[in-house]
Amino acid sequence: MTRGTTNPNRLRRVDRWVVHTHGRTLREAADPVVVDLGYGAHPVTTVELRARLAALRPDVRVVGLEIDPERVSAAAPHQEPPHLTFAQGGFEVPLPGGGAATLIRAFNVLRQYDEAQVEPAWSRLVARLAPGGALVEGTCNELGRLGSWVDVRRGPTGEPAPRSLTLSWRLRDIEVPSVVAERLPKALIHRNVPGERVHALMRDLDAAWARAAGHAPYGARQRFLATVSDLRAQGWPVLGTRQRWRLGELEIAWSAVAPGATG
Repeated sequence: MTRGTTNPNRLRRVDRWVVHTHGRTLREAADPVVVDLGYGAHPVTTVELRARLAALRPDVRVVGLEIDPERVSAAAPHQEPPHLTFAQGGFEVPLPGGGAATLIRAFNVLRQYDEAQVEPAWSRLVARLAPGGALVEGTCNELGRLGSWVDVRRGPTGEPAPRSLTLSWRLRDIEVPSVVAERLPKALIHRNVPGERVHALMRDLDAAWARAAGHAPYGARQRFLATVSDLRAQGWPVLGTRQRWRLGELEIAWSAVAPGATG
């Protein structure tokens, strides 16, 4: 069981990314079901997720799962069946009738596990995805102003197939971008050491941010845009668009930072 700490809007940044990245999948799903795994001691972020996704699909069903039955009971007054429900469960992702999830959000869940447990957890979770679905797994700080997440799909033989790593900052808070290293997903947080690619990314981020200091008088957003342009020029496989970068998001192809990738 997680500590369960949460705050309103803590997961606003990842929810905003989900709407942008997976909005089409949710709109086109015959029966969109989204799972919020490990929502904590209070279901506020699950309630917020349902509200944000309802703007895309008013009929989307959001299921909050917790392994602690007391947390499930505490969340019951917030239910709005069939659109918002809470149940007891973990990585097995129990859904009524054995159905599959269009999307699973698992935030601040794996941080307490060993790194060796990450891939088995991913495997169990992606097995519960509908075709074309995704697992969004990551972590953030208590106010949600700093975080990161991995977009994991199901591979051709059922294996987890991570697509990208997204790093997110509230831009006006940045002193050095590598502060996000303290909130890397469990799969990477212990890999921020010399010789690993995620360490090289942190190094190159800070160096590019320093070189972009001349843009600081125009605001943190302009400085960050210059930083992203610098990274791209160095050959980092940056995904997404300028619109996303302006929000303080940096999405990198997973192959460039995966555990064991060197450089």
